[in-house]
Amino acid sequence: MIMIRTFKKLIMVLAVVGSAPMLQAQSATTWNVDKAHTSVNFSVNHFFSAVTGKFDNFEGQISFDPENLGISSVSFTIPVSSINTSDAKRDKHLQSDDFFNVKKFPIITFKSSKFEKKSGNDYIVHGQLTIRDVTKNVALPFKVLGQMEHPMMKNTMLMGISLDTKINRTDYGVGVGSWAATAVVGDEVTIDINMELNRKK
Repeated sequence: MIMIRTFKKLIMVLAVVGSAPMLQAQSATTWNVDKAHTSVNFSVNHFFSAVTGKFDNFEGQISFDPENLGISSVSFTIPVSSINTSDAKRDKHLQSDDFFNVKKFPIITFKSSKFEKKSGNDYIVHGQLTIRDVTKNVALPFKVLGQMEHPMMKNTMLMGISLDTKINRTDYGVGVGSWAATAVVGDEVTIDINMELNRKK
């Protein structure tokens, strides 16, 4: 009889433990990207001066809870064809085989693996960045600029995030043949993402 009662207690404990991940997953906070107030920018040197650009199109799925980073996640996709450096000829060249090869590799993707808090409102999101046919593990620092009730959207919260980092274009094969050399186009690309997110309360 004692063994039966002990076995029943064990089953109850296992059931509670097994349901914990499901309860955590249900509490993840999902944010929507306000594309009208979000920008994905970059700059890279041409000889000595920086050429700036942006991607006009992007999609993101973001679940972020500062109090529970273990259930936070993000995935982001950027169509390379939306590149915009304010020069149509240069944009076409960047989409060609010499650089991004948009016909063969049309999408840049990032998928998170974990979040880490540094201090205050500073965090790092770890994950895999894929450009062309190269995927690399990266650590992207970002800052939560603030959260508040949206003054113009009823029952809505908003949050601001900024992300600033640098990557090496040659690590991803962006620039082949004579364009792999860094004398004309630098290897270091600065990425600057300003993001406004919102969610229902």
